[in-house]
Amino acid sequence: MHAPQIPPAVERYTAAAQLFHWLTALLVLGAFIVSIGGPEMRVYSPANDFSRGLHELLGMCVFALTVMRMGWRAAFPPPRSPEMPAWMELGAKLGHWAIYALLAAVPLTAILGAWFEGHPLTMLVLGNIQPWLAPSRQAGLVLADIHRWLGDVLIWLAGLHAAAALYHHFWRRDAVLLSMLPGR
Repeated sequence: MHAPQIPPAVERYTAAAQLFHWLTALLVLGAFIVSIGGPEMRVYSPANDFSRGLHELLGMCVFALTVMRMGWRAAFPPPRSPEMPAWMELGAKLGHWAIYALLAAVPLTAILGAWFEGHPLTMLVLGNIQPWLAPSRQAGLVLADIHRWLGDVLIWLAGLHAAAALYHHFWRRDAVLLSMLPGR
């Protein structure tokens, strides 16, 4: 009779890294859901003040969290990945860095686009942050379009990221997903 095999200990992300990850996911999803989208007149219509303010507040929280998360990651590197083909490892690294880049670029293009269009950031109870840049309507409109496009790319890439984690968990049966889940 064989003794039961004890699974190897799962190398985990730190509790703070897990918190950063899941909070970022919730904030990004929330910002995407409440985003107004469309032409400038619609986005900045008084009827959409609350939705826009909430979207901008969530976006600024994503940006601040991303900065903190990158600092944390520099101080506390992620756990080793389980064995996987080199192409999969490379894809995971590129995917993670693309998500980090988008988590910074999406809010930055929104801020710059709004300011170039001459609009303050309207972050609900935190108040408005007036433009720090000279107006350039054309540059603002281009940046607003880039913001929308990058936001869509971020949502698709996050979905692919989640699908990859589920693939690892259910098909490869490795600890990729478990390493980011809270608990023991």
